[in-house]
Amino acid sequence: MKEEGTRNPAHGTDEFGLKDLSEVRWNWEQAKLFEASVADGEAEVTAHGCLAAITGAHTGRSAKDKYIVRDGFTENEIWWDNNQAMTPEAFAALKADMLEHARGMRLYAQDLYGGAAAQSRINVRVFAEYAWHALFIRYMLRRPEFGELSSFVPEMTILDLPSFRADPKKYGCRSETVIAVNLKTKEVLVASTSYAGEMKKSVFGTLNYLLPPQGVMPMHCSANVGEAGDVALFFGLSGTGKTTLSADPERTLLGDDEHGWNDEGVFNFEGGCYAKTIRLSREAEPEIYGTTEKFATVFENVVLDPVTRVPDFDDGSLTENARCAYPIDYIPNADPRGLAGHPKNIIMLAADAFGVLPPIARLDEGQAMYHFLSGYTAKVAGTEKGVTEPEATFSTCFGAPFMPRHPSVYGNLLRAKIRQHGTKCWLVNTGWTGGAFGHGHRMPIKVTRALLKAALDGSLNDAPMRRDPVFGFEVPTDVPGVDTRILDPRSTWKDPAAYDSQAQRLASMFRDNFAKFADHVDQTVLRAAPVLKDAAE
Repeated sequence: MKEEGTRNPAHGTDEFGLKDLSEVRWNWEQAKLFEASVADGEAEVTAHGCLAAITGAHTGRSAKDKYIVRDGFTENEIWWDNNQAMTPEAFAALKADMLEHARGMRLYAQDLYGGAAAQSRINVRVFAEYAWHALFIRYMLRRPEFGELSSFVPEMTILDLPSFRADPKKYGCRSETVIAVNLKTKEVLVASTSYAGEMKKSVFGTLNYLLPPQGVMPMHCSANVGEAGDVALFFGLSGTGKTTLSADPERTLLGDDEHGWNDEGVFNFEGGCYAKTIRLSREAEPEIYGTTEKFATVFENVVLDPVTRVPDFDDGSLTENARCAYPIDYIPNADPRGLAGHPKNIIMLAADAFGVLPPIARLDEGQAMYHFLSGYTAKVAGTEKGVTEPEATFSTCFGAPFMPRHPSVYGNLLRAKIRQHGTKCWLVNTGWTGGAFGHGHRMPIKVTRALLKAALDGSLNDAPMRRDPVFGFEVPTDVPGVDTRILDPRSTWKDPAAYDSQAQRLASMFRDNFAKFADHVDQTVLRAAPVLKDAAE
């Protein structure tokens, strides 16, 4: 077997069971991985020197094909209502067959850290079939210093083989695609999908399992820091503005997707960003747009002009989930250390397509936990097949697919940290106002940014507030530079009675969704539920 690159001589491929490979390319850096992916026809070069790959059938996570090994180690620890089980025997058979499939292959190995905080990170080794997958995960996780590679000891291993087709009958899985996680051995097997995001989310999910017993809160959120050192966290599901709003030219970016909160403060799990590119514009998101013109940024499913190879970010013919991955230092005002203090503000983002929620609201402790456990946003008509009108989406903790433990574990941990550090919490609607989707209009990003600025600089704390009659949270009535009318969503509707009806509809959805958490929270959280008209009367 040919080996090229740097690794710990005491920890090679045989430790995981890989044998008879033709070649292993250890810890290749950006330029060499770029060259290899082009040479092998995995991707093509764009007009600006980026790398454009097409992932085929899977243009996003394959949530229904993800499994956790159910054994004595995990039986009483995993939230099985939310996670699919695989037997230890099926995992062992799958691993053996994937190792056999890899014989004769050339693989790319990357040794990386999951987590910027040394006391709360995990050492991750990735064996990838594709060079561009190795480059992607090299961006996404934390890159050790060159001198650390010769002593790197992996704690978690990912085997990523898109060419392996799983046999559902043999392994008890749903399809040829499988993402299998063994939390006892810290091994992840990814097969029959070229979507690179599966690797990074497997690390996130593992940290979500490992960190809570240590008193560390894992979070699906972006984070930035003001000049005074004030940290802000942005929770939100896909499409709510988590990446966009955290990339603020007036604040330093800590990270755009995954963080931990330990006794010292907040730390980034990652070393890069994974931003959506659909309808990306230089004017609205200059920092992110700038990364699409930097060397070796990785494009996933971005349509290129066949002649000029200039990307067309408005073309969603391949997927609405087109993305780009890049190292965090491609953002001009990012902090590559990935470390900051305790958060002063938490922003929970919701793209409310029902047009009910105000542009910003202040949450008390119970309301913060209620909305964190709810994890609300809404899909709009046309974004997915069969969605013809606004559709509520509740993803607990703003990341249910990545939460192996029961949501109450994360909710109680977040609540304790909010209380300990006096963190302010806000709910921000980046969705619709003046009516639901199709009737109203999208919340102007200038309004959202102005309100966020007021929340983060502390001036919103002194603003006059009203209490929303349905949702109970406090809503500012006057913010300098913001039209007072937009602060009250009911006043933006042509028919206030139609707004009232829509608000009751959304309130009912919230309550129905939260019923499954009712036995796991106290009365302060239960009282944060929106009020239905009949109950109020």
